[in-house]
Amino acid sequence: MAKNIVIVGAQWGDEGKGKIVDILTESADIVVRFQGGNNAGHTVIVGEEKYVFHLIPSGILHAGKTCIIGDGVVVDPEVLLKEIEVLKEKNLFRPEDLLISKNAHLIMPYHKKLDIARERLRGCNKIGTTGRGIGPAYEDKVSRCGIKCGDLLDEGEFRVKLKTNLLEKNHYIKTILHEDGFEIHEIYHKYMTIAQSIGPLIKNTSKFISDAIASGKNILFEGAQGTLLDVDHGTYPFVTSSNTVAGEAATGSGIGPSKIDEVIGITKAYCTRVGEGPFPSELDGPEADRLREQGGEYGATTGRPRRCGWFDAVALRYAARINGLDGLVVTKLDVLDNLDTIKICTGYKYKGEILDEFPTEASILFKCEPVYEALEGWKAQTQGVKSFDKLPKKAQDYIKRLEELTGVKVTIISVGANRNDAIILKNPFK
Repeated sequence: MAKNIVIVGAQWGDEGKGKIVDILTESADIVVRFQGGNNAGHTVIVGEEKYVFHLIPSGILHAGKTCIIGDGVVVDPEVLLKEIEVLKEKNLFRPEDLLISKNAHLIMPYHKKLDIARERLRGCNKIGTTGRGIGPAYEDKVSRCGIKCGDLLDEGEFRVKLKTNLLEKNHYIKTILHEDGFEIHEIYHKYMTIAQSIGPLIKNTSKFISDAIASGKNILFEGAQGTLLDVDHGTYPFVTSSNTVAGEAATGSGIGPSKIDEVIGITKAYCTRVGEGPFPSELDGPEADRLREQGGEYGATTGRPRRCGWFDAVALRYAARINGLDGLVVTKLDVLDNLDTIKICTGYKYKGEILDEFPTEASILFKCEPVYEALEGWKAQTQGVKSFDKLPKKAQDYIKRLEELTGVKVTIISVGANRNDAIILKNPFK
C-alpha cells in the first residue's frame, strides 16, 4: 500500500534530514520540499562525493524520482540555477525529474538587501538571519504583494508587479536604510533571462501531487530547518520565517492533511543551534569544541560554527507533540563514541521550580538551567555497524533511554556521514 511520509527536523535544524531523505527516497516515487528557502542546507555524502542542496529536494540524486519544490517554498532563482548547474556538471540533472510550483514565491534582489540592512540596524538585538532574503520574501507573501514563480511565465504581469513593488521598496531602502535602490530594467531583464531556463519546470504541482496520490505513488515530504525554529511554535523571535512543523507539509504542498500517513522526526544524538536565541543545554569550552569538531558542526549554508550541547529531552517531547511524531531518527550517534560520560537534559530549572514542559517564551528559556541525567559512554566505534544488536550495549541503552524520555520509537540510527552508515530498524514505506 502506498504511503505519504513527512520528514521534519525535531530540534533547531541541521539534524541530518538530507541524508535521511536520500535514504528513504529509494522507497519513494516523489519527494516534495514544502517550506523554507535557501537558508537551509541539506547535505548528502555518496562515496567520496559531497552534495549540499539548498532548494532542490535531497532525493534528486536518485534517477527516476520526481522532485518538487512546493507552494510553501520561497525560491531564489539564481541559487536554484547554480544547484542545477552543479548537477549538470556531474551528469545528475534530469529536467523531467524536477518541478517547481507556480505558487512558490520568488526571492527578489531587494529582499536580500532588506534582510542584511535590517539585521545590521538591530545591532545587539540581531536575530541571526542568514541574510538570504527569506524573511522579507515571506513578508511580501503575507502582505499580498509577493511575486510568484508562475509570474515569470507572463512578462507583462511580472513587470507590473515588479514596478509596483519597487516604488515602495526603493523609498524604504533609500530613506530609512540609507542604501542604494534598484532599477526596474536590470531586475526585469535578469529575471526574464532566468525564466527561459526554469520556465519549463514551473507547473501546477498541487494537482500533480494529488494525481500521484490517487494513482498510488509513495510520496516523501521534506521539511527544512527544525521544529524549534517554527515561526508559530518555535523560540520566537529567534526563529525562521515559515512553519517548519509537519502540518505545513499539507499547506506547503497543496494537499489535504488527511493524506498524510506518518510523520518522522529527525534528531541528533546531541543538540546544535545556529544563530542567536536561547539554547538551554548549550555547552561551552572544550566540551563544546570536541562535539563541534567531531561532528563537523559548521553550517552548510553559511559555514558558521554551530553551538553545541547535550540532547534535550524536554524540547524533543515538545517537538513530538507539535508534530505528532510516529517515529524518530537519531543521527550522528558515532560523534559520541569517545566520550566517558554522556548527559541528557531531562528538565529545566526556572525560579526554583523544575519544568518538564518546553516554554516557547525566549525570555523564560534564556533563564532556564538544564537538569541533567548522566550516562556512561560506550567508548567503542559505532560507524559501520549495520544492526541494533551489534551496537555497544551502552549505545543501545542510550537509544532506549531517548525513547523512554521522548515517548517516540526510534526507527533509524545514523552512525556516519555516508548514506550507507545507517541502521534501519523500520522503513516507514514498508
